[in-house]
Amino acid sequence: MRLSALLGGFVIALLASSSVHAATVSAAVAANFVKPAEELGAAFKARTGDDVVFSFGATGALYNQISQAAPFEVFLAADSKRPTQAVTDGLGVKGSVFTYAVGKVVLYSPSIDLTDGAAVLAGGDFQHIAIADPKTAPYGAAAVETIEKLGLTDVIAPKQVVGENISQALHFVDSGSAELGFVALSQVIDKPALQLWRVPRDNYSPILQDAVLLKTGEANPAAMAFLEFLQSDEGKAIIAKYGYEFE
Repeated sequence: MRLSALLGGFVIALLASSSVHAATVSAAVAANFVKPAEELGAAFKARTGDDVVFSFGATGALYNQISQAAPFEVFLAADSKRPTQAVTDGLGVKGSVFTYAVGKVVLYSPSIDLTDGAAVLAGGDFQHIAIADPKTAPYGAAAVETIEKLGLTDVIAPKQVVGENISQALHFVDSGSAELGFVALSQVIDKPALQLWRVPRDNYSPILQDAVLLKTGEANPAAMAFLEFLQSDEGKAIIAKYGYEFE
């Protein structure tokens, strides 16, 4: 359900004019969404005068913080499970969950030609490959699905280095700790094509990234307005720049 169903014209009016008194929104955001979130935050501030303070991390880890009363007001997850769970657990506002982006997984290497990424993986001519923790990071789970779909678990498992989240997985590759790694397209969308293998979509379950208004943000109009901004034409244009799709 679109959040606008809850807010009616109030949010539209808020976005159309700058806030008399600037507010602050505290947002827990999946690590794959760092770049678009920062651009969205800047655009939202330009429209409203309100600030969004982001805390980035693995979706599962962020949800653990939310369940332990961390003072986040909105939650932008990298899956659909945790936002729905937030509502079920009484932490999220009923009717506020929506899919703000559909993510894509890529194999990335600054040193290996990945024109045929599947062949590179099958060849196994590398020492280490980075993934995010599949227990807490949906992109890590998608990486494991891909490896299993290719029938390469036995080849790749001994070479895996596991990051706490997708940002750390990318760091392992960029720092040389791993020659290649599975990351989010949004993180490396500006890299040369030879450094990327866009994993076929049928190799992993769709990464539906859902957002939810948390109960702690229910009384903050700016929190509600920021979620509505994600669904606006301006917000969607920013999100699409980073390779995300929409349902």
